[in-house]
Amino acid sequence: MRMSKLYMPTLREVPSEAELPSHKLLLRAGMIRKLVSGIYSYLPLGYRVIRKVENIVREEMNNVDSQELLMSAIQPSELWKQSGRWQDFGPEMFRLRDRNDREFCLGPTHEEIFTDIIRHEVKSYKQLPLSLYQIQTKYRDEKRPRFGLMRCREFIMKDAYTFDRDEEGMERAYFEMWKAYEKIFTRCGLDFKVVEGDSGAMGGSDSHEFIAMSEVGETQIAYCPKCDYAATDEKAVCSYDIHEEIGEELEKERVHTPSIKTIDNLVEFFDIGPDKFVKTLIFKVKDEVVAVCIPGNRELNEVKLVKILGVPEHELELADETIIKEATGANVGFAGPMALREKVRLLVDSRVTRMKNFVIGANETDYHIKNANYGRDFKGEVVEDLLLVQEGDKCPKCDSILKMDRGNEVGNIFQLGTKYSQALNATYLDENGKEQIMFMGSHGVGVSRTVAAIIEQYHDDNGIIWPLSVAPYHVIITVVNTKKEEQIQLGERLYKELNSRGIEVILDDRNERAGVKFKDAELIGIPIRITVGKKANEDTVEFVVRGKDERLEISSKEAFDKIKNEFEKQGLIF
Repeated sequence: MRMSKLYMPTLREVPSEAELPSHKLLLRAGMIRKLVSGIYSYLPLGYRVIRKVENIVREEMNNVDSQELLMSAIQPSELWKQSGRWQDFGPEMFRLRDRNDREFCLGPTHEEIFTDIIRHEVKSYKQLPLSLYQIQTKYRDEKRPRFGLMRCREFIMKDAYTFDRDEEGMERAYFEMWKAYEKIFTRCGLDFKVVEGDSGAMGGSDSHEFIAMSEVGETQIAYCPKCDYAATDEKAVCSYDIHEEIGEELEKERVHTPSIKTIDNLVEFFDIGPDKFVKTLIFKVKDEVVAVCIPGNRELNEVKLVKILGVPEHELELADETIIKEATGANVGFAGPMALREKVRLLVDSRVTRMKNFVIGANETDYHIKNANYGRDFKGEVVEDLLLVQEGDKCPKCDSILKMDRGNEVGNIFQLGTKYSQALNATYLDENGKEQIMFMGSHGVGVSRTVAAIIEQYHDDNGIIWPLSVAPYHVIITVVNTKKEEQIQLGERLYKELNSRGIEVILDDRNERAGVKFKDAELIGIPIRITVGKKANEDTVEFVVRGKDERLEISSKEAFDKIKNEFEKQGLIF
């Protein structure tokens, strides 16, 4: 590709809407453009990277005998209603009606559709196991699209579905996908961790997420440096414990706390630690009001709460001022558990039952209760763990101290079991002619999100630093002065020779200042730059690897060996 013909609308200024480095650089490098919030167009350079990632995914999926097909993005509501997810998926689903008033959705995922095609075609155990995948655009009406390609309403995804005779076969397929994913993200050059994840709307049992590490990642993970335990903060078991306090229960005391509502302000007012408080959070869940009591120094894990309540996440919302006042008789900030159980459903984290003489809201504006105790003053449904994990908690596997880190989810694998096959009646006849339910797995790779995750790990102040495996082009030949015949001739010769050897190369033949060309080369992140300048008549070029300070003056013939070395360093075939 000649740069003079390349559509590459780079930007010199950082777009005001961009937050993450990947978002800023994809826009600045002319790789994507925003259409509306959460929806992007992929321009030529960006789309080449997308295709590179897709091809890596495709190769590794094919290597585990998964077969590629393509399903429709438009899905009829009947299948989703049959699985029970039409309502459960909630407002993230794009819904539409055709001219005959039939309901459809734009596919956020494809479990129902794959199950439907298999239930009609696969009838015998001899046709199983089976693994199918597609690389396709998905649609989710995110409440807050943000971070560029990280959180979109339209995104490119690889989703695979496995169908097995039994649970053992499903687990084999699960770990086969695990290994394939490790190869995919390693080939993409990512530093990643595999962690336990929450199944959420997908359902099923075991689930793992592949997290590309990033200081500004939107996913927080807890991991143990001493053993292999790792989980998202939504999934992680909170092994924070309270030693049961001994001593007598003191007489409770009503304390005037005018306009003092937050834990921080209450800590200062009472001059005690936050661990001596129990906070009461009030939620609206469908038509029910639910109160939750947790230690004052900890945060509630809402994912654990919705699992206990058995509702989808979108049906859980913090109660507004009117509901709180109706339930407690007090303004916001003074809710407590005493007498609440008579009016609302009250859940209590187990740690609260082992605390003694703590402070709670009095259900009276401007008042709190001191020396409250569980059992004597209130009771509720005790739940073992409702807390969000935090650094310093114990590892649930080996009791070591957990650490926290951040990253972005780029892949996930789910053991669905019979959730969809039973609901949609996907069965087969076994060796004895007996009808059996298929066991399923669902496995996704966020292709467009992976592109953003790579940039988060590979960039500097000057722009992107693509690994060779996913770079839009491998080499950029920068002709410093296109008015110099000897420079143009050497640049053209190198361009043709590299192309003939299968190297993807850009020739910067633009009539621009050298500084502009160098800045563009660094911004778009081409891994290898060959500069043809003043020594062209001596067959000498400058060889630079993006992200490294070393600049070598070598002959054009040596350039081929240098390029080969760079490929070999990254485990690629020249």
